[in-house]
Amino acid sequence: MRIWLYVLGFVLLLGCSGANEGDTQGTFGKELWEGDFFVHKTVDATRLDENIIRAKIHGSWQEFTLVEFPEIFLNWDVKKRIDTIEDIKNGVMPGLAGPHNGIIATYGYRREDSKFKLNNAIKGCGFLPRKEKIKEIIKLLKDTIEDDFMKKLEILIDFYTHTDSLFDLTKQVSLELYSIPERGTQTFLNQMTDPTSVIVFMDIPTFKLKTISYLLHPDNPNLTDYEKDVVEYINLIHSYFHGEFSKEFIAVIYNVVEVYNSSPGTEKGMGTIIVP
Repeated sequence: MRIWLYVLGFVLLLGCSGANEGDTQGTFGKELWEGDFFVHKTVDATRLDENIIRAKIHGSWQEFTLVEFPEIFLNWDVKKRIDTIEDIKNGVMPGLAGPHNGIIATYGYRREDSKFKLNNAIKGCGFLPRKEKIKEIIKLLKDTIEDDFMKKLEILIDFYTHTDSLFDLTKQVSLELYSIPERGTQTFLNQMTDPTSVIVFMDIPTFKLKTISYLLHPDNPNLTDYEKDVVEYINLIHSYFHGEFSKEFIAVIYNVVEVYNSSPGTEKGMGTIIVP
């Protein structure tokens, strides 16, 4: 059972920290913290209900309109996730390709141990419930967290078969597991400094998402009720398979601004923007 919990945590909806972050020893980015928590000061998310987000980039505030995932992306993402769950049910080990493993490029903060601000890391990515659905889904996860393993798989399949009605189709989410005041990962430091983040998925077809990342610390006293739900949900879906953790981790929302089809050899692929 232990190996299956690990596999699910790696492949499914769960928000995870990334690989390839480099050496994270040292006090990099301590100035971004306010004691034991931080406030993401380069993002203004007060108009997200209007699908608008503001971000401070190169010292200037800019406004972005969020877009929904197109049908071609959703068909690929949902089918791949359901197929992966079905494989696991049949004892087939999942591969690394697919919508869970987002390869995320960030830029903005030069750590003392590097000459570069640019970074790339693999992060576990998943969907975020719609604002009006998130409390309902949190309750369902809490009510079933001790249930049989196979029943949990069926719950996930049911989520994905109702993607349009359950999930916010303008967002992907993840967790930042390792950043604390005494140690910041390069992705965390970049996103706090410049929230523009680009996600590419290793698969065919493959897609690229240009996003504004918004980081939420669970101990930030200024979080809205919805933001608290977001932090709880992403941590809960993570522990749903990995087991209970002693703390809540930093939540990351990737607000989608542009979607590209980067599939090779197709008329509307090869890096063609498809939304907006």
